[in-house]
This record gives sequence, structure tokens and C-alpha cells, in this order.
Amino acid sequence: MLDFFLGHYAYWFTIILLCIGVYGILFKKNLIKKTIGLAILQISVVLYFVSIASKWDATVPVLDPNIPVDQVANYLNPLPHTLMLTAIVVGVATLGVAFTLLLAIYNRYETLDEEELIEKLQ
Repeated sequence: MLDFFLGHYAYWFTIILLCIGVYGILFKKNLIKKTIGLAILQISVVLYFVSIASKWDATVPVLDPNIPVDQVANYLNPLPHTLMLTAIVVGVATLGVAFTLLLAIYNRYETLDEEELIEKLQ
């Protein structure tokens, strides 16, 4: 049983990060904490996809005369890693826009508490 947990530590770490992110989104009242929870959730998804796309004893997909063409299983698929790199870039840009909007909300309403914002908007 312990070997199972230690053998899949990346998945358990991903699940823990996912739970922390969902907790931050659902139960925190401050909008900055909700945004940080969303970022943690996104990082956990990227970590999950990178961990399932990796293979042991695989190499980069560059034509190597030492590896025969019929043994393509020895190559690593670069597509998931490329997509996750794109997801990281889009996530950082989205996080920057979110913090800019939070700054505008704070300058106008002088609070980032969810309940106080709802009261001020009504």
C-alpha cells in the first residue's frame, strides 16, 4: 500500500493542489484569495497533464541514428508539453488581467470582500 502511494506521488500532490484550489475558490470571501485559489487550481491541472505525458527511458523526438524508426515508443510526445506551456502563458496573462480588474474594483468600492461588494452593488 505504501509503495502505491510513493509510486504515484505526483498524482497525490496534484490532488492535494486541486483540493487547495477548489477550497480557495469556494470558501474564501476575499476576491484576491479566490483568484489565488484559481491559479493554484490551474497549476494543478498543468502538473497533472505534464505528469501523465512523461515516460521513463524516453528521449526527445529528434532523429537519432541509434534508435530505429520502428521503435517510436522510445520517443516522447512533445504535444502535451507544448500545450501545457501555452496554458501556462495564457494562465499568467489571465491572472494579470484578473489582478488588474481586482485593482479597479478596489479603487472604486474600497473593498474586495465578496459580501461587502454585493451590499454596495445593491
